Amino acid sequence: MADGVPVRKILGHKSQKAINQAAIAVILALGSVVMVVPFIWMIATAFDLKAMYDIVFPPRFWPAEPSFQPFRIAFTNVPMLRYIFNTLLVAVGTISVSVFSAICAGYALAKIRFKGSGIVLVLALSTLMIPGEVTIVSRFFLFLKLNLANSYLAFWLPAFAAVTGTFFTRQYMVSIPDSLRESARLDGAGEFRIALQIYMPLCGALIATLVVLQFLGVWNDFLWPMIILVSPSKYTLQLGIAMFSMNQGGVGAVSMPAIRMACTAVSIIPVLILYLFLQRFIVESIALSGVKQ
Repeated sequence: MADGVPVRKILGHKSQKAINQAAIAVILALGSVVMVVPFIWMIATAFDLKAMYDIVFPPRFWPAEPSFQPFRIAFTNVPMLRYIFNTLLVAVGTISVSVFSAICAGYALAKIRFKGSGIVLVLALSTLMIPGEVTIVSRFFLFLKLNLANSYLAFWLPAFAAVTGTFFTRQYMVSIPDSLRESARLDGAGEFRIALQIYMPLCGALIATLVVLQFLGVWNDFLWPMIILVSPSKYTLQLGIAMFSMNQGGVGAVSMPAIRMACTAVSIIPVLILYLFLQRFIVESIALSGVKQ
């Protein structure tokens, strides 16, 4: 007996806990393998000279003839640097606009008591139930009428209505004490200054999360760039790779599997770099989301 509890019961509880942890570890390991295997196959194919003209089946996870030739051809025949620059330009503009809008709108909904604020929040959240594909035709004709087709403004202007970021910001700012706002108001600061100079610096983890989410959305977007962009010189990365892969750019070499894999491998590098730099803030944001102030 240990403090009135049978030793057998204590050992049984510990063994059950160990079994549960082992089962969770096995499940996570299997899930990791499922997620990682396609990336390993992609990298192996991108460096495989034998995969230049046909997809090797069954897939190989190590190149039979390792070579940098697929990457050299990719950067020679496909304007990868131009596509990367275009996508970064779209991403920076979209992220800047959406984060600025989310901070201002989230602060207003969280801290400013005005009549109908709850209704505004509900109406904004209700737009999330409408798939983007439903409104994509009306958006196209709208920007066409505004003479903004084939322009990056067609990406930046809709970012002002980033409802997801507004909701996350509002929920985050609700947990920040109102005493900061009251002290700033006593010092003569306006609402705009309070939002950007006092509350925004406290939302570093949240902003990092919004940046990653927005960057992933813009970097992987294909449908909207395909509809709104006409000039090949303005293509984003995913659209450019897809167009050249379908041999619409007049480059036959890009139809080779190794070249496509090389282009795809290059396209994920900026995402990995951004995540590696911001992962600490993302974890902090997730941890703080469950803390009551």
